[in-house]
Amino acid sequence: MTMADGIQEFGFDCKIRKLSPKTISNYQKQLKYLQRYLENEFGITEVEAVKSIHIKHFLAMKDDQGRKARYINDLLKAFKTFFNYCKKEGYVKERPTANIKNMKQPKVKILTFNNSEVRKMLTYFNGRDFLDIRNRTMIALFFDTGMRLSEVLTLKPEQIHDDFILVHGKGAKERLVPVSPYLAKAMMQYNAAREYFFEGIKFPESYYFVSRTGKKLTPEAVTKFLKKAAKDVGVNEQIRVSPHTLRHTFAQMQLKNGLDLYSLSRVMGHESVAITQRYLEGLEDKEVLDAAMKTGVLANL
Repeated sequence: MTMADGIQEFGFDCKIRKLSPKTISNYQKQLKYLQRYLENEFGITEVEAVKSIHIKHFLAMKDDQGRKARYINDLLKAFKTFFNYCKKEGYVKERPTANIKNMKQPKVKILTFNNSEVRKMLTYFNGRDFLDIRNRTMIALFFDTGMRLSEVLTLKPEQIHDDFILVHGKGAKERLVPVSPYLAKAMMQYNAAREYFFEGIKFPESYYFVSRTGKKLTPEAVTKFLKKAAKDVGVNEQIRVSPHTLRHTFAQMQLKNGLDLYSLSRVMGHESVAITQRYLEGLEDKEVLDAAMKTGVLANL
C-alpha cells in the first residue's frame, strides 16, 4: 500500500473512532510531512518499505532544525499511531516505530494565576449589561471546572444541571464536572441576562454562550477579553494569558487543595494520568507538602 493511500485510509479510521476534527487534521498534516520526506530523501512511497532508520532520520532532521522536544514527540506519536493501524490491518509485518523512544523533554514550569489574580479576574467585568455578565460567567466557568475552550464554546443549555455539567470532551468522551455554589449563582445571573437581552429572538444556534448577535463565540473573541481583563488588573506579565492557562490554574489549585491526581485526571478529561502529572511540575515542594498534610491518613481518622 502506498503511503498516500494508507494516510487517507487511516484518516477514515480516525473518523470512525470519533477522534476530534482537530486531532485528525493534525495527524494528517504530520503524516504528510513524513510522506514527502520519505519520497524526496529515500524514494520511498510504499508503507512496507519504511524502516526505523528512515523515521529516525526524519526526527533527527527536525531536531537539527531546532524544533522542540515536545514537537518532535508529537510527530512520533502520530507516526506510532499510524503504523499501529497499518500493523493491525496487515499492511506491515513489523512497525518501524516500535523501538523508537520519545526525546527527553525538559521540565517546564507552567506559570499560572495566583489567588489574588484569580479574584481580580473574577470581578473585572462588574457591569450589569449582557456582555459583562457573560464574560465574568465564562471566567468563573473556566476557573471552577477546568473545561477546555472548545468544550465551553460548544456547551449547550441541556448539558447544564443543578450541580454538574455533562461535558462532551475529546473523542466524543463524556464526563461530569461539578458546579459550585459560586458558579451556579453566576450562571443564574447569566441565564436571566441572556433571556432578557434576546427576548423574543430565536437563536440560529443553541449554544449556551453566544455573541451579542446570538451567534457562536469564536476562540479569538474569548482570548481577547481574557487578555484585556488580565492586563487591566495587573496580572504577572510572564503569564501567557489564554483559556488554557485558566485550565492550568484550575488543575494546579485543585492539586494544592488536596485533590488526588486520578480524580483530577477524570475531571479534566485526560486520556491518562501521565498527562495530568505535568501539572505537578509547576508546584513548589512546599505546596505539595501542604496538600499532603490536608489528606494525611492519621490527621483524617
